[in-house]
Amino acid sequence: MSLSRRCASFCVTAAVALLAALMFVGSASQTAARADPLGQLDSQLGAEQARQSHLNATIGNLSSLISGLDGQIRLVENRLAGVQEELAADRARLARVTTELKQERALVVKLRRRLAFARMVLAGQLVSSYEGDQPDLVSVVLTANGFNNLLDEITFLKAAENQQQTAISITRRDKLAADDAAARLAKLETKDRGITHAATIEERALASMNALLQSKQSALARARAAQVLALHATQARANQLQSRIAHIRAAQAAAAAAAAASAAPPPPAGSPSLGANGGWAIPWAIVDCESGGQNTPPNSAGASGYYQIIPSTWKLFGGTGPAAYLTSKAEQDAVASRIWNGGAGASDWVCAGIVGIH
Repeated sequence: MSLSRRCASFCVTAAVALLAALMFVGSASQTAARADPLGQLDSQLGAEQARQSHLNATIGNLSSLISGLDGQIRLVENRLAGVQEELAADRARLARVTTELKQERALVVKLRRRLAFARMVLAGQLVSSYEGDQPDLVSVVLTANGFNNLLDEITFLKAAENQQQTAISITRRDKLAADDAAARLAKLETKDRGITHAATIEERALASMNALLQSKQSALARARAAQVLALHATQARANQLQSRIAHIRAAQAAAAAAAAASAAPPPPAGSPSLGANGGWAIPWAIVDCESGGQNTPPNSAGASGYYQIIPSTWKLFGGTGPAAYLTSKAEQDAVASRIWNGGAGASDWVCAGIVGIH
């Protein structure tokens, strides 16, 4: 063989090898591209679930803060109610004392006028007695119409003078008593005004504190509401991701089932498929769509385990413990077999309809 032929043969062989390598790389790239969306969705779902956990923790913290503020607000409101009750009593007492003080001051003015009048009358009588003729005892005796009349004249003059002195003494005593009462009430009024003023300041301080706490509580409530809305949004996104993942897995399971069906005779009607690894109580396509053959913890609906059984169904068909994923695969197989019931319970799995098993 000439050198040119050997070169041509070698070139053809190299080209075929290169083409095969490119086809292999392309096939691998396509496989990776097909597998990558599911991995991305799982990653996104994990991120959404982590965000849900963070939001739940934040909402719990905000709820604790709001609960603490509720207690503080109740304490402040109770104290405010007590202060307002005391303030009302203080104001009522101050009003009574103020009224009594006005009455006493009016009485003092009246008594002062009466005392001034009595003094004026007495002074007039004294002036009149000094300026007029001073009757001596002889003239009184001579002008008297008998002894009895003389006694009456002397008694009348003395009684008139005593009456004026008595009126002045009583008026002076009443005035002093009224002055004392007015001074006492004035001090009491000043004291009550101070108590009322202090209670008013405390009432304003408590009202301001209560308003501040209410404002802080409202702000926390708004923050919690925003976190709850964010939680609902991420839960909705997680549900959408789970639905997309389920559809992709269902499609993969359907493709795997079709490939298996083309390579093996169909199983008897109503009998479960053993799947890729064997030993499943229901068709592998449903298992692959539901859990991918993994013993998963509860999802947002509470379904868990290899067969994604919710707690109520798990208990209804004799499962032990609170959830399926906490038990052995053998027990999950037994419960799933009872639910499946030869195909009669296929509708209990949403993926059954997705993968075309009814």
